[in-house]
Amino acid sequence: MTADRHLIEEKTASEEILKGNFLHAFRDTVRLPNGGTATREYVVHPGAVMMIPVLDDGRLVMERQFRYPMGRVMVEFPAGKIDRGEDVLVCAKRELLEETGYTAAQWARAGQLHPVISYSTEFIDIWFCRGLTLTEAKLDDEEFLEVFTATPAEVLGWCRDGTITDSKTLIGAFWLQNVLAGTWHLDWQP
Repeated sequence: MTADRHLIEEKTASEEILKGNFLHAFRDTVRLPNGGTATREYVVHPGAVMMIPVLDDGRLVMERQFRYPMGRVMVEFPAGKIDRGEDVLVCAKRELLEETGYTAAQWARAGQLHPVISYSTEFIDIWFCRGLTLTEAKLDDEEFLEVFTATPAEVLGWCRDGTITDSKTLIGAFWLQNVLAGTWHLDWQP
């Protein structure tokens, strides 16, 4: 941290802008490294998980879901918000079952991403899962989505042609591509 001192901004004041059911927004005044001041607005987000579910035949479990801010149906890997105090793997297992109806015999944490570092504290833990068994989805009352399967080649093609523009899914596809190529390895656990 000392080596980065010339880059660090220090909070001098903070104002709550919004406290919603899901998001919490702030406007902070900061002291810049050169001694000046600036305003920073950001959203505090509880964090999320994204799952890359791989069927025994190599196909991937995907979702189509209407995303209100975008005003359109998006193609995504399954994902969900972490509940307060919830372990990330517990959340991943819960969200996979709730959204897709699948359970998984094995899990591997790939990494973490920060999708919008300029205005949000959000992080997304990336989990691969395999040994899938289909049961029954348990969607929330206000959740509507379509579950389908696709080959890795189809998913990568959709990333290339702009069908998939969701940042977490693009990063998931990047991970998938490297895992399939054998350049990145996963540490599988039950």
